[in-house]
Amino acid sequence: MRGELTAKGKATRSRIVEGAAAVLREKGVNSVTLDDIMARTSTSKSQLFHYFPAGKDELLLAVAQFEADQVLEDQQPYLGCLDSWEAWEQWRDVVITRYEAQGDECPLGSLFLQIGRSTPGARAIVIELLRRWQESLAVGIRSLQAAGRLPADLDVDARAAALLAATQGGVSILLSTGQSTHLRAALDQGIMDLRRVGSAVP
Repeated sequence: MRGELTAKGKATRSRIVEGAAAVLREKGVNSVTLDDIMARTSTSKSQLFHYFPAGKDELLLAVAQFEADQVLEDQQPYLGCLDSWEAWEQWRDVVITRYEAQGDECPLGSLFLQIGRSTPGARAIVIELLRRWQESLAVGIRSLQAAGRLPADLDVDARAAALLAATQGGVSILLSTGQSTHLRAALDQGIMDLRRVGSAVP
């Protein structure tokens, strides 16, 4: 595909990517075929290759970016304004609610467990997703520092990395078992630890 897409072309491409993402969540990257995606999106083969000339790998890469963006979008507006303890609790609630509702059709699971392991270039998208997610958490922690609710010498990046890792572990267990107990515990403990550190601030 060459040149800038028209508004209609962008809408068609987005529809194909979103439809492909839905099929991949249901069937898995190793089972899904281009015919499955064409059937789901009411797209012809010529249309599909017009928007994705390199075929399935190019489409999967676009799906990986879509899923990565979706992971962060699902946490908004809370992830972008973690400037109070109340905001952190709201973020915690929306994360748990979204992952419980998504279950096996979670974009994070599709990205990490399927596309990210089999599609060239997808690992870079996963790495960038985690960087953006961790940085959003770090910005929230720094906001609490600026407000005097956390000590100035707190290792912000380490705290954000630990909280992200704990969240990822909880989501992985939820995807494996269908139970959100570990995700709840990870988020509760991470926020509680921050508040405990904050309680020592004069």
